[in-house]
Amino acid sequence: MTEFKLITSVERRRRWTLEEKRQIIQETYQSGNSVSQVARKYGITPSQLFQWRTRMEDGALKGISCQDELLPKAQVKELEKRIRELERILGRKTLENEILKEAVRIGREKKLISRQPLPGLEDLESDR
Repeated sequence: MTEFKLITSVERRRRWTLEEKRQIIQETYQSGNSVSQVARKYGITPSQLFQWRTRMEDGALKGISCQDELLPKAQVKELEKRIRELERILGRKTLENEILKEAVRIGREKKLISRQPLPGLEDLESDR
């Protein structure tokens, strides 16, 4: 006997957790189950279920083939944020360093600073 589902209101898009998707996909691999049967059981289209399976298989193959340690996306974002902050600080310090070098050069030209080498400014002499 065929079951029919009467829709009386607007259905919203169902959100599946990763664990739910994994369990549904695992059901398609069990003997006696087909993708269409499992899709009907959960009220999703077979094409959606095939897409989930393909993505899971592709992800698993990429993870196995790269031989790298996998990090959570949140941790990667945190590391990227830290890199941006360090780059910003480095840029600011580089600018400050250039300003100080120019000030020393001008001071020496006006004889306000001795010609004796200053510690840490050896590279200033090589810039001339």
